[in-house]
Amino acid sequence: MFRSAIFSLFKVYKLNTKNILRLIEDGNIKKILIIRLSSLGDVLLTTPLIRSLKKQFPELIIHFVIKKNYINTLVNNPYLDRIFIYEKDKLAELKSNLAANKYDLIIDLQNNLRSFRLTSKLKTKKTFFNKQTISKFLLVKFKINKLKEAPPIPERYSESIPGFKLDNDGLDLFTKEQPPTEIIGRNNLIGFCPGSRHFTKMWLKEYYIELGNILTEAGHQIVLFGGRSDMEICSELREKIPNSISLCNDDDILQTAADMKLCRLVVCNDSGLMHTACAVKTPVITFFGSTVREFGFAPYKNKNLILENKSLSCRPCSHIGRSSCPKDHFKCMLELKPGIVYKHIVDLLDS
Repeated sequence: MFRSAIFSLFKVYKLNTKNILRLIEDGNIKKILIIRLSSLGDVLLTTPLIRSLKKQFPELIIHFVIKKNYINTLVNNPYLDRIFIYEKDKLAELKSNLAANKYDLIIDLQNNLRSFRLTSKLKTKKTFFNKQTISKFLLVKFKINKLKEAPPIPERYSESIPGFKLDNDGLDLFTKEQPPTEIIGRNNLIGFCPGSRHFTKMWLKEYYIELGNILTEAGHQIVLFGGRSDMEICSELREKIPNSISLCNDDDILQTAADMKLCRLVVCNDSGLMHTACAVKTPVITFFGSTVREFGFAPYKNKNLILENKSLSCRPCSHIGRSSCPKDHFKCMLELKPGIVYKHIVDLLDS
């Protein structure tokens, strides 16, 4: 947390950003580098800025730096002119390539030590994403909420160019043609994304199983989504939910996104796959346990319902998630019962 606070102060190194939009409009900024190295959801949340810049300024050249693990989120994006891969063992080569491109502006949406080191020697105008580190700290530690009016993350990304406005088209993920899967042609598909990197962001697997059985009895078929780290939980749910299908894969986000398009609804934790479903315009029901929507990561510009236990004074206990409940009761998830979730699913599908 302390280190994040320090690097949020990098704003002092940028030039006066108030005139950046004017410089773009006047054609004095022609080539931009955007930096967001990870993770899945954070990268997807940059896509409204990429698209809006390119559509409003078609002559603008936009490059992007990203870690190899997440490149498929952008690989088919028609609004990007070039993508650079960030790899620790090839940093010298990457720095050389970036220097050779002579950018007019760097938009650092990562705003940490890695991104600072990557561009520290580039004598280029720079602007940074304000991570609201102090406000997040106050909310988590002291429940002082200065983020009530904070806009969603995509709009906060756009604030790195003061005065610039995003369009209203939500997130992008361009899947192109993906191989057919066994769910093509099936009806009443409901997606489940039961995994998460952090325990306190996961709805209980027993609840997913119970909800899956209720939905199956009501005539729906459950499709399980996840990446490499979700294989075990998806396998267990597959065994305990009749007629369910597991499409959990080796982190093939393009295939997952293409399959999500075929679902009527996706039920998910607060995770990158939630944003993936939003990017392909599939409605979502999501669970917020240790985190809250004020952090800016709610489903963006997509039909959704957030289920959370608003009665708890201990929320949020983290802005990223924890390995266990610090109060040892985990009421933020335990009290979100499957029967209630089912009623919300019916209402959302009917609407």
